[in-house]
Amino acid sequence: MTVLIPAYEPDTRLVDLVRRLQAEGGHRIVVVDDGSGEAYRPIFGAAADSGCTVLTHAANRGKGRALKTGFRYLQSIGATDGVVCADSDGQHSPADIGRIARHVSEDGREIVLGVRRFAGKVPLRSRFGNAVTRLIYRASTGVAVTDTQTGLRGYSARMLDWLCRIPGERFEYEMNMLLAAPAADVAIREETIETIYLDNNRSSHFRPLADSVKIYWPIVKFSASSLLSALIDFVLLLLIPLATPNLFIAVAGARLCSSVFNYTMNRNYVFGGNKKAALRRSMPRYFALVAVILLLNYGLMYVLHNQAGLPLAAAKVLTEGSLFLLSFAAQRAFVY
Repeated sequence: MTVLIPAYEPDTRLVDLVRRLQAEGGHRIVVVDDGSGEAYRPIFGAAADSGCTVLTHAANRGKGRALKTGFRYLQSIGATDGVVCADSDGQHSPADIGRIARHVSEDGREIVLGVRRFAGKVPLRSRFGNAVTRLIYRASTGVAVTDTQTGLRGYSARMLDWLCRIPGERFEYEMNMLLAAPAADVAIREETIETIYLDNNRSSHFRPLADSVKIYWPIVKFSASSLLSALIDFVLLLLIPLATPNLFIAVAGARLCSSVFNYTMNRNYVFGGNKKAALRRSMPRYFALVAVILLLNYGLMYVLHNQAGLPLAAAKVLTEGSLFLLSFAAQRAFVY
């Protein structure tokens, strides 16, 4: 089993972790120095002296890039055993790393997550951040994950190529991995681990604003695409009735035009698919989803506008808001 540890400006806890893992035996340990600089060379030197392989970035590239550097190294040496990724700041004990390692299948396509209970004295930013990403992930994929931000994860060697293809250079990489898993038929397994925060997690290099934007960027792009599409839909819904009083024609015509725009934006800029094969697969699925959403849209608007007496504009806003997360989850899981 390989233990892969990305590290940026670590302290002596990295050396302690390496030594404790070596004492247990049976592990190949790879540490990636993510551009920590000259001042941290003694720490990485001590880690190397303790029996691990140290790979070095000349400049800080981010956690995602450091992990992919480790994965590519394992590919280059022909590693066939599983790999467990752990943090360098003492949050993951050797016992928990070993627990995840024991659950990694040699030939499976499964992400084994070491999930924390978030009980006791947990920093507010960690508790809140995980709650938000957990909610977004559930809405995006329909899959419930207890701890989306855990850095303790296990994979089989056959997943290394897939792991290297996932976009993301910094903390968003690990979230992108979870988002990509359902479409790639990669299962997610959870194993409970100890929750450890030292000095209120001050050693974390997570940038609350910049890294949060990257983590939530997929849903931000989807929201922008949906907002523009909704604007087109809304304007056409008000214009078409000038030519016909039929509500269904107005709703269907507006939705057809806005959905063509939305599909183009989502395929090219939100979910990233641009190959002909993806077009043949995604277009029928997308417009089948459009048909379902259209029927739901019409049904809700009919009830709100014709039965409840709400103005057409108000009924439209309430209907679109209620169907937004359903549409995102369906497109992420089934279309792209």
